[in-house]
Amino acid sequence: MIIKIANLSEGNHEIRFDESIENLGVEEPFHGNCKVDVELSKANNQIILKADLSLNANFECDRCGIEFGSPVNSKYQMVYLFGNRPDGAEDANLTYLFPDADKIDISNDVRDYALLAIPMKKLCKEDCKGLCPKCGKNLNEGNCNCSNDETDPRWKPLMELKNKLN
Repeated sequence: MIIKIANLSEGNHEIRFDESIENLGVEEPFHGNCKVDVELSKANNQIILKADLSLNANFECDRCGIEFGSPVNSKYQMVYLFGNRPDGAEDANLTYLFPDADKIDISNDVRDYALLAIPMKKLCKEDCKGLCPKCGKNLNEGNCNCSNDETDPRWKPLMELKNKLN
């Protein structure tokens, strides 16, 4: 995903990319195409890039184990300054470009932000009930016939204390 900036006039510009996931170098869990809407604001010595990513991914639910598809979205902003990097200056969202730079390659940034957008907890739906710990039935499909009357013997002293207080 290369943006040509050599003859780009000052002001705001919108660019849309629609590329295959394989071109970005990411595979699982993503599939299909990656759509990126880029808004560039070019000034005399800087470019401010705002990107909005849209991808599709397949996950396995962390509670019930079924596979499901989900959209993955991410937004990020990057500032590009023309000139040399001052000594000791490091910022994840600030990149220095040579004064004669004619293009910006955002492929690595898009790949990194796509991977960062993968949720920590992958759920098929917000209220997923998961699996029964005894029989393993998917509780989203209905209740199981397991009895919940048994209490772990380690909790017995605490239950006795609760009954005394009531």
